[in-house]
Order: sequence, then structure tokens, then C-alpha cells
Amino acid sequence: MRLCSFVMVAFLASGLLPWLAAPEAQATDGGTLPPIFERFAAGDPERGPTVNEVPNFQKHISPLMGRLGCNGRACHGSFQGQGGFTLSLFGYDFDADYKALMEEDSSRLDTRDVTASLILAKPIDADVHEGGQRFQEGGWEYWVVRKWIEAGAPYESRQIEKLSRLEVLPNELQFTDSKQTQQLQVIAHWENGTSEDVTCLSRYQSNDTSIAEIDEAGLVTSADPGDTHVVISYDNAVVPIQIIRPASLELAHNYPPLEFNTEVDRLVLNKLRKVGVLPSDVCSDETFLRRASLDVTGTLPTAEEVIAFENDSRPDKRHAKIEELLSRPGYAAQWTTFLCDITGNNDDQLNNFMPQGVSPANQWYRWIYSRIQDNVPYDVLVEGIVTATSRKPDESYREYCEAMSEICRDATGEKFAERPGMVHYWARRNFQSSEDRVVGFAYAFLGVRIQCAQCHKHPFDQWAKSDFENFERLFTGVQANQNTRGSDAKRVMDEMLSELEIDKSLKGNLLRRELAKCLNEGGTVPLPELVLRNEPVRTKDKNTKTAKGAETRKAKLLGGEWVNLDQDDVRSKLMQWLRDPNNPYFAKAFVNRVWTQYFGVGIVNPADDLNLANAPSNAPLLDHLAAGFIASNYDMKWLHREILNSDTYQRSWLANDTNRLDKKNFSHALLRRLPAESTYDAVRMALASDEYALRAQELDIDRAITRSGASARAPGRDDESYALSVFGRSVRETNCDCDRSSEPSLLQTVFLINDTAVQSWLSDPRNSWVSSVGRKLQLGQTEPAVSKSTSAETPPAMQGFIKQIQRLDDRLDEAQAQGNETLVSQLQEKRSELRKRAMSVARKNGQQDQLRALMGETSSPDPESAAETTASAIGSQDLEWLIDQAYLRTLSRRPDNSEISLAKKYFEEEESPTAAIEGLMWSLVNTKEFILNH
Repeated sequence: MRLCSFVMVAFLASGLLPWLAAPEAQATDGGTLPPIFERFAAGDPERGPTVNEVPNFQKHISPLMGRLGCNGRACHGSFQGQGGFTLSLFGYDFDADYKALMEEDSSRLDTRDVTASLILAKPIDADVHEGGQRFQEGGWEYWVVRKWIEAGAPYESRQIEKLSRLEVLPNELQFTDSKQTQQLQVIAHWENGTSEDVTCLSRYQSNDTSIAEIDEAGLVTSADPGDTHVVISYDNAVVPIQIIRPASLELAHNYPPLEFNTEVDRLVLNKLRKVGVLPSDVCSDETFLRRASLDVTGTLPTAEEVIAFENDSRPDKRHAKIEELLSRPGYAAQWTTFLCDITGNNDDQLNNFMPQGVSPANQWYRWIYSRIQDNVPYDVLVEGIVTATSRKPDESYREYCEAMSEICRDATGEKFAERPGMVHYWARRNFQSSEDRVVGFAYAFLGVRIQCAQCHKHPFDQWAKSDFENFERLFTGVQANQNTRGSDAKRVMDEMLSELEIDKSLKGNLLRRELAKCLNEGGTVPLPELVLRNEPVRTKDKNTKTAKGAETRKAKLLGGEWVNLDQDDVRSKLMQWLRDPNNPYFAKAFVNRVWTQYFGVGIVNPADDLNLANAPSNAPLLDHLAAGFIASNYDMKWLHREILNSDTYQRSWLANDTNRLDKKNFSHALLRRLPAESTYDAVRMALASDEYALRAQELDIDRAITRSGASARAPGRDDESYALSVFGRSVRETNCDCDRSSEPSLLQTVFLINDTAVQSWLSDPRNSWVSSVGRKLQLGQTEPAVSKSTSAETPPAMQGFIKQIQRLDDRLDEAQAQGNETLVSQLQEKRSELRKRAMSVARKNGQQDQLRALMGETSSPDPESAAETTASAIGSQDLEWLIDQAYLRTLSRRPDNSEISLAKKYFEEEESPTAAIEGLMWSLVNTKEFILNH
């Protein structure tokens, strides 16, 4: 019969059984205690080790279960456990794990018949244990567990010790060949001044097994050239160790003296020297201009801009161009979109906060845009979000409603941008619980994925469930939805509803609809506002309760100090903590994300996952940028300049023999597919007339980068919405940068090749470049001539045109029957335009004759088309100018001789000059060079 373990523990705690409670081992010389496998090595397999030591549950038993995989996801650490036995994932909760082990009638621990304890009997028997044999009977692991049980399985939660630091030696490994090995040593330093070698109790993983592997004992084995980290975990500590195997040993020892002009370049070259990699040369002027224009402003440079930059002989012309780009409206639009992604500007999540017809998403966009345009410091911009309040100081509820009613009638959102705070961030429907807020806040402003700690200790970081809950309390008092109003607002709201003659019993959308009517008529309507509910919050963390039902009045900053919740608005403390120069996340998260936008890969990658295991590829570089950003008073343009003016940013994408495989050390530019918004705008502007493109560059017309909100549920049916969806625009639904996709797809190819939008941009008689060239060169009609080839199948896009033309024909018949000459004229014009677009698609598929047959026409060209100038009749000088311009406006460079020859041959073979120009432009926007930023 088993002795009740709880009674045994009580005796141990009271000191009544001192002969069983032997002290923990201490190093005799005051140094580091040797590893436990040495201390518990069995000289006699029957009697075991002669050590006079009781293993510690926190320091030895729990870590050992972690190392053996007992508390892993696939075993007892899963939510449902295994065989009725559940442990906390990765052993984060000592109390819960001890309670599970000591559960009565479970036979997991038997202090009377120790060898019958299941935690001893099962792991040594592969036939009985579903997890297989975890250790051998008589091995050191066996005796550690057995000696602990023999001592009464002691554990006292009040005696949990704090780990000061985890030291790993060596702290960096450099290999010269594959299959070389190096043993790590892991030393735990405790707050009480003791230390112990815990190499055999730690958990290990490699971030890239193709470069280095590590076994359960901490032995690292090298593989392919490159650099990565191995991660060591023990207790609540996570330590990454860099592993390097140079691509070239000769370069690693004899690196050439390379010049550098910026600190960014010095730090990057230092890392490249370690990994034996030479950087690529600096890119050409044309490549730099195109890359910087797209990265900074989301806009292709115009042909004239490329020529002007090419002819600029100033030595600092790249620096000057950077300054020019940072002053353009496209810069503000591009980086507003970036911040809207991060902060979650989503139409679906905001559609109930304001009266119907008002766009909070647009107000959100304009609020950020105005601050980026004015170069407001990043911390000040964030403060306007984090500490946002609906009312200005000393503003009454009625005064607030008067001001906001006027703002809501401003469709541009510019008046809202004048408000000091951006409340909409807190009003999202997916941001109403404190759990949602803490996860979203950590993602947006800290670059930390803390959601794992909501249920268990973060597997790759220091955060435990208690850290999550303590931090979460900072967000419990903020409320913002369609029904939230201050305590003084209820009476005023009733008065306003009476004045507006609105039924006070109306709720939800019915009330919003009536308010929208009054708002549109110029009235002042009662509006919701952000409120702070300074109410007691019941703790979920049993360790912070002072008594049954006690209420906690404090919260804790993530890795920081405790905050008193009794103050008016604890968000001010939150902002103060963000601004603290010692904050390990705020500046680094923004710096790393901006770097990722420019290079396609972060210094920490993924960029939204700053955790201890996900170490930076170049820590000194990240530290330099973050420190400089803080020293500049969070000047966003300082950060852009620091990156853009470096040779590192201006490297060519052409690799050399040493850096061909480098993807994370910034030795050469990585080819990056353009973001969805830039793709759409680039195609539209490349195919548009010069006048249209210039207006688009100045944001005088709507652009994809000025689109405010996002929606996964109702993305829109227009060409722009469809294209942005196809090219992976962020839907801003989750707390993850992965909401935006840069992956290629078949739909993207189909869109560029065959979508009706692209075809219409090519042949638009008013705004297309092709039409403007036709007028300039007096090429006559823009109707394409009959192609010599045909195809058996009708492409889907052409089928769509046929259906649209047939519907227009039906309407045309009705209008003619009614004698409505105005409508007949309009429909005929629409049909003519649609036919031209359809013919353009048909020509690219060799199906002009088939299209004409489907439309009931003859296969011969129209009389006016027959009179058109042939492509070969274009003068040589005009043709060279035309080809040159086509390349400049799409690829931002001049064509080489072979490309000129190929284009001329194409023009000679094509019967219609307009068709030839369209074909050339269509071909260029369908090249990889166009769709990629290089």
C-alpha cells in the first residue's frame, strides 16, 4: 500500500523527517557544481550512486522530463496529455506538474515501493511505454528520479529559485569543414550565487539543420557552409549560439580590405568577413533608381526621370534622389500602407463603430498619412494611437459630437487627421477582449508573438503564462465600440436624440441608419467614444492572490516593472515604457520591419517574431540601427536615409561565386516580387499616358497605395480589388505579417497576360500610352489588324467580352426600338470601345477571325483599319525612340542591342503599328524583370 505522498511532503516541510531531506549538492570549492550525470553515475548497478544528495524538482526532475520529451507536444505536454497523465508544455508550471505526478491512486509515484512508481517503471520498458524507452534501468537518469522518490519526492513552491543567467560555452562556434563536432557546456547561475553544469538537463534545437545539427547531449555537428543558431533551453532561459561555417576558408582568413562609408556597411562587412563571403558590386544607376523609387514611394520612375538621372553627373546624385523621394507624396502613401498593415486597419472590423456611410478605415489612413507626411516622430505617432482618447481635454460630450459630426461629413478623412488621437485602433471588433488587445499590441509595437504564453510557456522565449496575464491587465480598462460612452454622455445623448426626433428605443444598425440620415442632413448626432473603465480586475494567476476572491490592482509590463492599476489611464505608463531607451523591443521591432521592406528579409526573420530563439543574423547591425533611431528622436526619415545611403542597400542582385547562396547576410540584393499595391500601380502607370502617370505620381488620382482599408470578406468587385487580392495584399485579419503574401501564383500570371483590365489599359483611347504615341506619330486608327494565326479555343477573357457585347447589342436594339437616339449613341460608343478591347485580347491569342465570326462579322479588316499605316512604315528614328521609351517606362532602363533588334523584327512582321506597340508593351509588363524589384 502506498504511503500518501502529501503527508510525506508535509513532514518534510515541517522538518520532522530531516534524515530524508538531505541538502542539495554544492561545489566543494565554491565553483560550478559538476553535471548531475557524474554525481549520479552508478558504481554499483544494484545499490546505485553513493551520493548524499536529493535531486531538486525544479532544477533536475522537471528539466530531465523536458530533455526526455515527456512534456513535449507529442507526449504528456499536449493539451489532452497521454494515458490520463498531463504535464505543462515544456515544463513551465512546476506546481501543476508536481500535482499531476502526486495524484492519488495514479501510481505515478510510490514512495513506499519506489521501483513500482510508473515514472520509473514505464520509461525503462519500451513494450509498456507508448513513448518507447526513454532511459535505461540503472542509468544516471534512472537514479536521479529514483533518489528523488526515495527522499519523499520533495517540492515546495515557495522555494522556487530564480535563474539569474544561463551561460553557454563556447558562445560562438566556427567550423571549417562538414562533420566537425564541438561539445557545448551549459552552466546555470542561480540568484543565490550557486552555479551548476546543466548540459545534460538542457534542451537543444538547431534553427537550420542543413548547416548544423545538435544532439540531445549538446554535441554540435557541422554540415553545409553558412551560418545559423543552435538554441539552448533550461528553466525559463533560452540562449541562442551562433554557428558559422565560412563559404570560403581563404576569404575567412585573408579577407580583402574593402572600403565602407557608413556604419551599416562596416557592420555588414564584419559579418561577411566571418562567413567568408564577398559582397556584390554596387548596382547601376538605373537599377538604383528603379529599386529606390519602388521601395520608398511604391511608384515606377517615369521615362523622363530615368533619362535625367542617367545624365546627372553629380557625385552625390543618389543621395539627392533619396532626399527627393522622401519628400514625395508617394513616400507618405507607401509607408502609411505599411503602418496600416501593422496596426490592423480593416473595414470589416470597423463597420459598426460609426454611422453608416462613414469610413473609419479612411479616417485611420489619413490620420497616419498626415503624420508621416509631416515626419512626426514614430514614438509620437504611436503615442497618438496607444493613449488615444475620443475627447480633447475639457471637451464636453456635446462638443465632441459637434466636432466629430463635422469630421464624419468630410469624406477625405483630412479633418479627422487633425484630431490628436486615433481611437479607431481600439474600436476594432477583433480587439474587444483584453486577450485580443495584448496579443495585437505586442504584435504591432513590440514585434513579439506572445499568444503562445496565453496557454503555456512560450517554447522559444522567456514568457510564461503568468507574464501574459500580468501584462494583459494593462488592457482591461479600455473600451471602444458602438455603445460605449462616458458616464456624462447618457443624458446628453437622450437630449440629442430628442432634438433629432429619433426613437430612443432604436439600437444597433437601426440606430446607425437613422443617425446617418441626420448626419447627411447636417445635423449633430450622438457618437460612440473610447472610455476607460477603472474597475477591479480579477486575477487568473493564483500566485498573485492574497486571499480567496481577492482582487488584484496591479499589472506588469512585459519583462518590466509592476504598474498600479488605480491610476486614471495606465496606458500612459505603457507608452512611457515603450519610449524607455532600454526597452528591448519597441525601436528594434520598427527598425527590423523597415529593413525587411527594403531587403525582403529581416535582420530578425520573420520580422514580427522577436524572440530569444529567433536571434538576429547580425546583432550589432540591429543594435546600431535601433540606437541611432532612438538617438534621432525616432525620426523615421533618419532610418530610411541610414539604410538607403548604404552600399549594402545599393548592392547589385547579381551574385558572385561566394555569395550565390547567401540569403540573410545582405551581401547582394534579393529579387523581390513587387507588393500588390506597387504591382497594380506599376502596370497601370507603365501603360498610361505621360500625363496620367505624372498625375498618379503626385497622387492627384486614386492609387492602390492610397487605398485605406482592407477586407477579406468583401474585397470588392472592381479591377483594383481583384488585382490586389490576386497579388497578395494584406487583409489585416490576424496579428501576423504573413497576412501579406509575396508568393507567385498562376492567377497573377493570368491577370498580367489576359485580364480585361490590362487589355483596356493598353488600348484606352484617352489615357493609354499606346494611343498617345499613335497620335504623336499619326498612326491612324488603333484597331489591330488581323493576325495570321488562329486558335481553336476561345479564352475565358474573350468569352466575357462576347457576353458583354451581346448584352450591349440587346440594349441597343431596345433603345433603337424606343427611338432613344441619345442612348443609342452612348451604347454604340460603349460597344465600339468594348470591341477594341476584345480585339486586343483576341490578337494576343491569334483569334481575330474567331472573334469576328462570333460577333457575326466578316474576317476581313474594317475599311478604316485597312487604311491604317503599316508597322513597317514607321520611320527608323521614330521606331528607335518608341522602343527606347517602351523600355524606359516599364523596366526603367534602355534596351540593349539585341533587344532593339528583336523589337524591330517584331515591328517588321506585324501589320498594324498600334498592334505592334501594344504587343511590345504587353510583352514588357509580362517579364520577370518588370514584376520583380531588383
